[in-house]
Amino acid sequence: MGLGRYSGLAVCVFALALLAGCQTGSSGVAEREGYFSWVDEQGRVRYSRIPDAQREDITPSKPDAKSVAISGEATGSEAYRSASGSDRGAAAKLEENLEYTTENYPDGEELAKKGFIRPGQRQPYFTWRDADGIVRVSYYTPDMRTEEQKQADQAPVMLSDASVYLPVTVDDHTPVEGHDPDAFAILGIEETDSFFRVFAESCCQTLPARDFLQWQEGREFGVDFEEDTPRHRFSTGDSPYRLIALPSSTFVPGFVMRLRSYAHNGVLVPSLAFLDKDFQPVRVVTDLVMNYEPENWRRRGYLESWVPAFPGQGERWLVVFTRPEDLAGQTVTEAGDTPKAIPHVETGEIGITTFEE
Repeated sequence: MGLGRYSGLAVCVFALALLAGCQTGSSGVAEREGYFSWVDEQGRVRYSRIPDAQREDITPSKPDAKSVAISGEATGSEAYRSASGSDRGAAAKLEENLEYTTENYPDGEELAKKGFIRPGQRQPYFTWRDADGIVRVSYYTPDMRTEEQKQADQAPVMLSDASVYLPVTVDDHTPVEGHDPDAFAILGIEETDSFFRVFAESCCQTLPARDFLQWQEGREFGVDFEEDTPRHRFSTGDSPYRLIALPSSTFVPGFVMRLRSYAHNGVLVPSLAFLDKDFQPVRVVTDLVMNYEPENWRRRGYLESWVPAFPGQGERWLVVFTRPEDLAGQTVTEAGDTPKAIPHVETGEIGITTFEE
């Protein structure tokens, strides 16, 4: 009986000693000074010894040493080099100059460009894995700009797609050697010069200059198309039109206009002709791709497009008209679960304004 009791007690003591030994063995390397841990490309935890020369350079602050080790690559040696030398010297100098004077006060704009990282402070980083499975580290400078400042670097507005017709000079129209004059007709391609030339023959010297709208800056102004609106026979067909005087090139060499055609018993799809001071066409814009915004409780639905204007290049007048082929179409939009068709009409209201950032 006594021998069995002592045997059982010996087994328990041995098991406790073995368990304590396993716990000590699993954490001793990680806690031992002079080692750092890292994860290899297969997810296994590794331990590497820090060379004595590097260990002497590391500050005794354990949190700093640990963070530097993480910022290195798989071997970790490059990260420890970054913590020595000039960085620590700049950090010590920064601590000495806690009182700012007119001589050492940092420039706010320069500090913002550097992401408000002061000398001696570690630059932020992120880790990533390359094609060979090696963990890499990339440092970056934080972008401290506001959302408005970031948007200023982006394109402020996307111009609408459209068919644009310009006059072709003699040099551009000179055929190359061996050309086929019937090539465009065979391929079914319409010559833009032909469209512009035909359009210019019927527009727009006969338009009365007294009946026009003045451009209004700083606000959206309405351009109404009603039953008694003047009409003109363009090369594209008979259509009502409105003549608008563009801003003077002295003050506005170029700008982007926003056109909104409001829906009411249908919607008017506009085409545009830009004229010079002698009422000669300079540019014709048709087939505008306009986005439809459905109506809500405070406004009507509308088609919207963005078109540039160039008073500095001789554009003085804007003619807004429509085409019979546009009247034959319709705008289809989603209204709940069912599509809604909006017919194209000759009457309606167009709102025009200058785009301002």
